[in-house]
Amino acid sequence: MQIPNEDEMYQALLERDSSFEGIFIAGVKTTGIFCRPTCTAKKPKKENTVFFRTTKEALDHGYRACKICHPMQPAGVAPQWLKDLLLEIHANPAINMKDQDLRNRGLDPKRVRRSFQKNHGMTFHAYQRSVRLNHAFSRLQEGDKVIDTAYNVGYESLSGFGDAFKKNLGFSPTESSSRCVITIVRITTPLGPLIAGATEEGICLLEFSDRRMLETQIQRLRKHFDARFIPGRNHHLDQLEKQLAEYFNGTRCNFNLEILFPGTAFQRKVWQELLTISLGTKRSYAEQAIAIGHPYAVRAVAKANGDNRIAIIIPCHRVIGSDGKLTGYGGGLWRKKWLLDHESKMNC
Repeated sequence: MQIPNEDEMYQALLERDSSFEGIFIAGVKTTGIFCRPTCTAKKPKKENTVFFRTTKEALDHGYRACKICHPMQPAGVAPQWLKDLLLEIHANPAINMKDQDLRNRGLDPKRVRRSFQKNHGMTFHAYQRSVRLNHAFSRLQEGDKVIDTAYNVGYESLSGFGDAFKKNLGFSPTESSSRCVITIVRITTPLGPLIAGATEEGICLLEFSDRRMLETQIQRLRKHFDARFIPGRNHHLDQLEKQLAEYFNGTRCNFNLEILFPGTAFQRKVWQELLTISLGTKRSYAEQAIAIGHPYAVRAVAKANGDNRIAIIIPCHRVIGSDGKLTGYGGGLWRKKWLLDHESKMNC
């Protein structure tokens, strides 16, 4: 992702604008320190400021983390006002906030729009609509009548509900019992945002938001499940977010989640074997090939590892080169190193 121009970033730094969290890191040339946009420390002059996309870039240029704003903590953490707004939307999907409703809550509609575009890739009003229709789909799958569902989620006419439903989900409300929707959320972590997706049966996607393969994986899942991706919440995603937080805090060594990993028979065999690599241990690609009974398929195993679309949970980061070097991780080798270092310190 390209960062904004320097004038915009410097202004955001001066204003401590939380909607720029996760967008850039500011380095101070005179002190050698880097900060997040919302740092409360005294602001440097513009000519003494340099901007980076990530904390890694700042570290690579010799800067050290600020002790006031702790920029090495989760990137892109949502500000409290945004968390409260999301909680309100998900608690009451029928709500349809307008710009004036946001102002009544002390929020600037422009700031809200910018934040939703950054975090969710859509406008605030489009996000509300998606959550509303996702909730409607769940109700219809549970057996609710179309007309009752339409009015319960805030639509004033059955035709308006049907048109919006089909436009966003790709099928009519009456087809819901036989169709699939993949609910997606953005989860912040110390390694940057993760995009997670789940059907009603389990987790099917967990990828770093900046991974180049993300769009390809989304297309594959969309085709396999014949499903649309739509923002919302479900119990699988709630459990995933909770368990990931525990993992990054060092208090969870094993995940207990329903996961779905459609693929070829060979890919599924590789991914299933990955689940047997315990935390704190590593295995070479050659050892992984032997473990699945295909000792000469090292390259094919490496490719299947690269096609894993459920990061961390299916721990492809625990597979390394035969010479002990870290190779081949879709999320970036720096993340692979971080995860292995983190797991080596956990008391499991």
